[in-house]
Amino acid sequence: MKVNVQTPNFVADVKLINFIEKKLSKLEQFYDRIISANVYLKVQNTSEKQNKITEILLNVPGSELIVKKGAKTFEAATDECVHSLERQLKKRKEKQRAHA
Repeated sequence: MKVNVQTPNFVADVKLINFIEKKLSKLEQFYDRIISANVYLKVQNTSEKQNKITEILLNVPGSELIVKKGAKTFEAATDECVHSLERQLKKRKEKQRAHA
């Protein structure tokens, strides 16, 4: 799976990008036909502590899965996104098995 990380208005360090790629690679054990993932990391200019937003767009055959989560850190937001995508991929796989 190809992972594309985009960070408008700031530069992400290598540890953060490696963390994201490692988390996303685990999704392939739930659904092996993932084509690519586009990850957008954004910082909102608000007074709230949870101003780090991770948005993941997962390309799978036939459609795209989009998840957007906010948290205090990009790592926490990425974790939430991956858990949400995990549920969506499991549901998608079950539907495909039902039709087969």
